[in-house]
Amino acid sequence: MKKEIIVAFLFLFLFFSCSQDDTGGEMVNGYPVANNRKSTGSSSKDLLSDAVFKSMVLEVVYVSGNEPSATAIANLVAFLNERTYKPGGIRVVKRSIASPQKTTFTNQEVIAFENANRTLYNTDSEIAVWAFFADGESANNTSDRVVMGTAYRNTSFVIYQKTIQRLSGGAFQPNRSLLETTVIEHEFGHLLGLTNFGAPLQSNHEDTEHEKHCNVESCLMYWATETGGGVGSMISGGSVPKLDSQCLADLKANGGK
Repeated sequence: MKKEIIVAFLFLFLFFSCSQDDTGGEMVNGYPVANNRKSTGSSSKDLLSDAVFKSMVLEVVYVSGNEPSATAIANLVAFLNERTYKPGGIRVVKRSIASPQKTTFTNQEVIAFENANRTLYNTDSEIAVWAFFADGESANNTSDRVVMGTAYRNTSFVIYQKTIQRLSGGAFQPNRSLLETTVIEHEFGHLLGLTNFGAPLQSNHEDTEHEKHCNVESCLMYWATETGGGVGSMISGGSVPKLDSQCLADLKANGGK
């Protein structure tokens, strides 16, 4: 019987082509959607600092039955308050949505779903982030690798909530809100520019075998493999992994706390 290997943090796909989306000059409430359809990490400084955007709004969209826990969302907001300068505050707009009726999602299907359902975009002083909690699993899952989420645009990420529910909350499984928090914060770390993903490296700590991830095994941005320990072992102490000092230095140098 083949044993399923759980990846500590999701397998990240780079969508640099997203920055070239043909939006046809599409506007929402007078603001161009193109500003939220750029490459992952390209809005790192805007998310971290208050030079342009004084506040942030998180549009959290989920399919019924796949709502993220209140604890995980509160933890994310606390994480962002600790790392970003947003004197106008960070607010969460949460809503349920009809199921796309899909058991798996390809990367392009996730993008198409956002394009059809996202309602909040950057304004003059507020930066908007889209988070979709899907009721299906990633089409990129393999026999030995499970995708739990992906940061795929400058202000967009998907969490495969069905996968997280399957891998948490049971006997000998991690606490669900703890796993949710770990995956969500890891993905948001990529939006903030980690690692070498928009926030310039202040030291050489990018994992050469797993690009855009930190090489410090205890760091939130570490890529844990089946031989290096899965997510269960990384959160077995009952807490979410923290950003290591090198990742923190990267964020601070790029406008964060």
